[in-house]
Amino acid sequence: MPHAQQRDPHQQGVDVVQLDHHAVYATDRSLSAEFIAAVLGLEVGTPFGPFLPVDLGNGVTLDYYELRDEPVQSQHYAFLVPDAQFDTMIARLRALGVTYYADPHHSEPGRTNHLFGGQGAYFEDPDGHNMEIMTRPYARPR
Repeated sequence: MPHAQQRDPHQQGVDVVQLDHHAVYATDRSLSAEFIAAVLGLEVGTPFGPFLPVDLGNGVTLDYYELRDEPVQSQHYAFLVPDAQFDTMIARLRALGVTYYADPHHSEPGRTNHLFGGQGAYFEDPDGHNMEIMTRPYARPR
């Protein structure tokens, strides 16, 4: 369903399973939320209980949650981004002094990939989460 035609699931039910939100563990929720919002060109929302949300604009929210007494385990987060914004996001990473990579193992610094006819890059957030921006979704077998 195109974004403009999606129904607001908070107003009525949904017809298919959708991801609504995901808790992202961080040692400093503000630092991590501000970081990803800056890279993606988004805004950090108003705190909601222990969570600091970043709305991705497609009905999914990343809810940053601070872990104070235990280490944060690295996770992988992949963001499908518009072609027209990819180079701007790479420029934001450079401006922040963040190294980006063409591969998930971070062995090709300062390079992007061209998987599935698009562009992609990997980078770490302040807690070591392996973030990915890509302009084409992975081609998965059906």
